[in-house]
Amino acid sequence: MRFGKKKRREEPVPACTIARAQAEEFPVQLYAYDLFEKVRRTVPIVDAAVSKLIRLIGSFTVECGDAAAQRALDAFLEEVPVGLTGQSVYSFIDSYLDSLLVYGNAVGEIVTDPETGWVTGLWNGRVTDVGVRQGGHAMDRQYVLRRGSEAMVLPHPERILFTALKPPAGGVYGVSLLQGLPAMAEILLRIYECVGSNFERAGNVRYAVTYKPDPAEAGFAADRAKDIAAQWSEGMRAAARGEIRDFVSVGDVEIRVIGAEGVMPATEVPVRQLLEQMLSKLSVPPFLLGLNWSSTERMSAQQADILTSELEYYRRLIEPVILRIARSYLAAGGWHTHTRVVWDHINLQDEVELAQAQLYRAQAAEIEARLADA
Repeated sequence: MRFGKKKRREEPVPACTIARAQAEEFPVQLYAYDLFEKVRRTVPIVDAAVSKLIRLIGSFTVECGDAAAQRALDAFLEEVPVGLTGQSVYSFIDSYLDSLLVYGNAVGEIVTDPETGWVTGLWNGRVTDVGVRQGGHAMDRQYVLRRGSEAMVLPHPERILFTALKPPAGGVYGVSLLQGLPAMAEILLRIYECVGSNFERAGNVRYAVTYKPDPAEAGFAADRAKDIAAQWSEGMRAAARGEIRDFVSVGDVEIRVIGAEGVMPATEVPVRQLLEQMLSKLSVPPFLLGLNWSSTERMSAQQADILTSELEYYRRLIEPVILRIARSYLAAGGWHTHTRVVWDHINLQDEVELAQAQLYRAQAAEIEARLADA
């Protein structure tokens, strides 16, 4: 009887060896969400820049290969309910992109009928209430809903829409577009607060009335000082009522404006430096926000090109979300066809440049054909 060596049991090789065992259920920087929202509320140019980016993304259409499915899909995208008050997929994408830019993460849900499975609406969620963790394998995601001190795993992760903006390597959650701006916003608001205080002090003039009695009238100085103070106060009250009243006094009386010799500090240079730092983070050209900093037409054109590349990047982020919504609707209706998102051109300048490029190519081809014939 031969006894062979016991065969060693091999451990299964994981599908992804660098995947984390379990991702954080909720973002670590939850406290930062309130801070980003505060920056957007208190600094108008930040809110204007974010709103401008959302509007400049442009509109889109979803095309599929079936004519009947196309008609149904177009009607669905135009009329689908969004939350309690919104309508159309465009309203959903605007809110979804707003959350993605401000918080670095965006979450939504495809609402379906529990009996038929038909898509009945879309819902924008709060990123602070939904977390992501790893499921059974490396690429399996589970979504956790926070309810007070408890958390529950959502039963249908296929209906959840989640996008992260520029997540770090190995990370799950994205980074807000406003990251780094709270420090700049704090300094900027401090400057504006000082400007407001200085103008309030300059607008509410205070006077110093000094009475210098003669040595021979020193015994009556206190009584005359009281009379001067009473008459001056009455004159100021009359001026507040819009009445014109002269102030008459006897003796050496000097009237000066308190703070008249103070000089208002110049704030244009520091404010512009702060705004330049903030706009460079937001990637919005100053001329789009009413700031005429670009001195040449060439500089404005280059800034517009940079903005176009940023908008193309945001389009790539939200395009999978649009495709999932459209394909979920078509699959529920029994249509299995290829779909794609067709974006509108960002501006008319792109159309003109494209037409000029096509014209130049046609002219070059015509010249080459003539040379070949010759």
